[in-house]
Amino acid sequence: MSKPPLHVLLADPRGFCAGVDRAIQIVERSLEKYGPPVYVRHEIVHNRYVVEELEAKGAVFVEELDEVPAGVPVVFSAHGVPKSVPAEAESRKLFYVDATCPLVSKVHREAERHHREGFHIVLIGHAIHPEVIGTMGQLPDGAISLIETVEDAENFRPADPENLAYITQTTLSVDDTAEIIEALMRRFPSIQGPKKEDICYATTNRQAAVKAIAAHCDRVIVVGAPNSSNSLRLVEVAMRAGSDSRLVQRAGELDWDWIGQPAVIGLTAGASAPEILVEEALDALAERFDITVESVATREENVQFKLPSILMKETA
Repeated sequence: MSKPPLHVLLADPRGFCAGVDRAIQIVERSLEKYGPPVYVRHEIVHNRYVVEELEAKGAVFVEELDEVPAGVPVVFSAHGVPKSVPAEAESRKLFYVDATCPLVSKVHREAERHHREGFHIVLIGHAIHPEVIGTMGQLPDGAISLIETVEDAENFRPADPENLAYITQTTLSVDDTAEIIEALMRRFPSIQGPKKEDICYATTNRQAAVKAIAAHCDRVIVVGAPNSSNSLRLVEVAMRAGSDSRLVQRAGELDWDWIGQPAVIGLTAGASAPEILVEEALDALAERFDITVESVATREENVQFKLPSILMKETA
């Protein structure tokens, strides 16, 4: 029995970014250099497949440092941590490796600079996300106000409206964030912004790639984790661009009733989802449809981040 035809538009770029790749390498190099177990505070990146692969190699994931025994190395996740975390590690004489994405560290440095210059800081981001918790934890309590929506921006009442600076989480919707910034700048014309936008290149590029395909698709599948901010934003971007979209962690979660009998499906992956999961989704589609795959490239990425020097020595 012949299978119905299906054209798959594959967004490019998609999947792993440089910060995610670096963080995973840090855990793998730590396991090679120090041997298992290597503890990791929080999921190194938000993807269960990645976490389980590292667990199989000897990584142990915990949420807080009090779960880390003495005498073993610990890695801090790519999302960044409050300053209290390395301080606690040092007080316990724990050896740690910081896998914070360099682009998140950039936001931390901006927050510190604005604070030194006397500005109250507005952080645009999502509450309880580990990146936001880490960024707010760079400064004393009360130094940063969190803004999540345009409504928050409209209702914000700072003590000193003339001394404000804003920073953003790196994995936000580009369009939503622009609306929030516009509201803040209209209300507080003297507000200071980053010299270079804080939403990272990978988030921006993946959203642009989804926009490029979504208008031509009956459905858009985003491979990623439900706690992955950048993956959730891809679903929102696809929906806003006019295509029904859903997030799946693995091909086994594909809802065939929802997929139906489309002519064109879009496929992409969040920045913490490995390419093997995209291939898995393609294989699942190919079992039910006669697929043709077209890669739609909107930007070439060649960003790489160096590993910490302590892991480069003796392991190169």
